[in-house]
Amino acid sequence: RFMRTNLFDHVDINPKNIHIPNGEIAKENIKEHCRQYEKMIDDAGGIDLQILGIGNNGHIGFNEPGSSIYSKTRLINLDNSTRIANAYEFANISDVPRLAITMGISTIMKSKKVILMAWGPGKASIIKKSVEDDDTEHIPASLLQNHDNV
Repeated sequence: RFMRTNLFDHVDINPKNIHIPNGEIAKENIKEHCRQYEKMIDDAGGIDLQILGIGNNGHIGFNEPGSSIYSKTRLINLDNSTRIANAYEFANISDVPRLAITMGISTIMKSKKVILMAWGPGKASIIKKSVEDDDTEHIPASLLQNHDNV
């Protein structure tokens, strides 16, 4: 919903070219949905352009700190700081989902090109850590240091 409201509804893009995991799928179907999502990416020849935002804790997508560099699309528990940062989209914090489907870090790393976006002075510190400190699963965005085209 967020991407549709804030991007896709405002650009000329064929809906057939939009591929985001379905966050509203029934829980019993999530594992298969994630497997099919990975297969769809592979069948398409991979991802040409991956556009990511960075969270205050260094998450990319919803790959929270501690996410494995080998992770694939999956259901993940959202860090409380991520939920709080996204609370403005909801009536109150209790309405913010505790779980999300995210593309895994290994899938992101296979993208041909990655654009990492950050906005506001509040992101300066985590960007600095992601770019200048060693790469670590504790700051998922720092793992992008190992990508050839960010």
